[in-house]
Amino acid sequence: MQINWNYIKIIALLIAVTGLYAFSNHRSNVKKIDEMNIEFVGDQSLYITEAMVNKLLIQNYGSLKNVTKEKLVLNKIEKIIETNEMVKKAQVFVTVDGELEARIVQRKPIGRIEGESKFYLDEDGKRMPLSMNHSARVPIITGNVTGESLEDVYEILKYVNEDQFLRKNVIAIHVEEVNKYQLRFRMEQFTVHLGGIDGLEEKFNNFKAFYTKANRDKTLGNYNSVSLEFNNQVVCTKI
Repeated sequence: MQINWNYIKIIALLIAVTGLYAFSNHRSNVKKIDEMNIEFVGDQSLYITEAMVNKLLIQNYGSLKNVTKEKLVLNKIEKIIETNEMVKKAQVFVTVDGELEARIVQRKPIGRIEGESKFYLDEDGKRMPLSMNHSARVPIITGNVTGESLEDVYEILKYVNEDQFLRKNVIAIHVEEVNKYQLRFRMEQFTVHLGGIDGLEEKFNNFKAFYTKANRDKTLGNYNSVSLEFNNQVVCTKI
């Protein structure tokens, strides 16, 4: 009987490769974690710090120092980080070098409510607590803030944030009542009476046309109020 040495060599090679992989995998799993590297993705205005993340994990998961990879529960670590009200999303993983990494996306405030309750309104229209670490430069919301008016304010803020001119200049929204909203601009003394949130695009386009012309004519300082409440009109009151 003739022995097929090539066949035997292939089998031996497969056994050797499998053994090396199993050994390497076991060695990787029992390697101990020194620490977790934390990266904040996107906006670097930190409403939550690395120290706060580490403290949160120690209190709810335990120390990660000297824990082996095989004992890590990555999904649980992610969910613990996401319990912080400043965090929108957390992704935790182990790199090919065996390092534990956490990538954290913070919530993004687009308005700050200043009333009996003080809080941010985030980009998803949800309440977000104020932070002791950083104060966001966003429009201030004052007045009669209720559930319905807050929904309207969110729609106004979304529009403002999508427009470069408005995002740069609108510094405050005052809620007189539902469907009666007023805007304050950074460099101007007049109040803009927006009315309700119907026809926002047309209202703001009309306002920008007025603003461009008045700025060119150097007459912006002549007005103390500008109303966009009437259909396709900009009605101004002089000082």
